[in-house]
Amino acid sequence: MQYLMTFFWTFLLSEMTVYVVSSMNGAVFHFETGVFLAIVLTILLVVITTLIPNDPIEKH
Repeated sequence: MQYLMTFFWTFLLSEMTVYVVSSMNGAVFHFETGVFLAIVLTILLVVITTLIPNDPIEKH
């Protein structure tokens, strides 16, 4: 469920970003660009969260 919601929010935010940027540039909006960007960002976020340690830091 965590990965599904991560993809959902990255999908919404990337589609919004692609729409705004293409509108500002006067270009045609491509739905596929936002989907590709959402997939890449979701994979990147999952990899980054698995690499970050979750253990508390011990005080010396």
